[in-house]
Amino acid sequence: MFTQDMIASFNELETSLYNYISQNADKVAYMRIRELADETHVSTATILRFCRKINCEGFSEFKVKLKMHLEGNKKTVLKGSQHSIIEFFERTLKGDIEENIRKAASLVTKADSVIFIGIGSSGVLAEYGARYFSSLGKFSMYIKDPLFPIHSKLRYNSATIALSVSGENNFSVTHLNQLKQEGSKIISITNNKHSTIAKISDINIPYYVTEEWYEGANITTQVPVLYILESMAHEMYKLNK
Repeated sequence: MFTQDMIASFNELETSLYNYISQNADKVAYMRIRELADETHVSTATILRFCRKINCEGFSEFKVKLKMHLEGNKKTVLKGSQHSIIEFFERTLKGDIEENIRKAASLVTKADSVIFIGIGSSGVLAEYGARYFSSLGKFSMYIKDPLFPIHSKLRYNSATIALSVSGENNFSVTHLNQLKQEGSKIISITNNKHSTIAKISDINIPYYVTEEWYEGANITTQVPVLYILESMAHEMYKLNK
């Protein structure tokens, strides 16, 4: 509804108007312009100038956009956890996921080190994956800073495991491109095989579950990722034996 550039362009009165609208959006959506002016102690001219700054022709258009914004932010009805697991097994385990896990494990076994990357909830699982793989005897580390210096000895003969639901976040794409150019083998675990990260990977393991969002946050289940990571680590352990 309000971009960073829009907020930066507000003067003092417009900023106070923005603050009031942000805190009382449900009420403002049904106010008349004079009522909002009285509540915020600004003129109707200030309100109209504010509307133009957020790309609305007038107050009526602003209220329509505000109502649409509120409608889009309504609470999501979450699916049961069992639904997501059943969906994963039905869509994925009928395919070649086990073969892809074995190929990825073989690639990891041949590497001297493993680099995990990911952000958000994928970053949490990337950190978990690095610890899990290290516990099974494969030196692994989680990198969350794209500028973090990785010694050439660690990059050489390494495997990178990238976790991303969308497969499109700029952090991971940029980091993977750099690591790929330096010779690291790329394994990605994404929600589908058509994303940018999947396409630039040597091996992609997609898990295909319906994405879920709540108030702008991606809350798609990560259970399939845990399954894939632990299965890969166990397969790696068997290959080492």
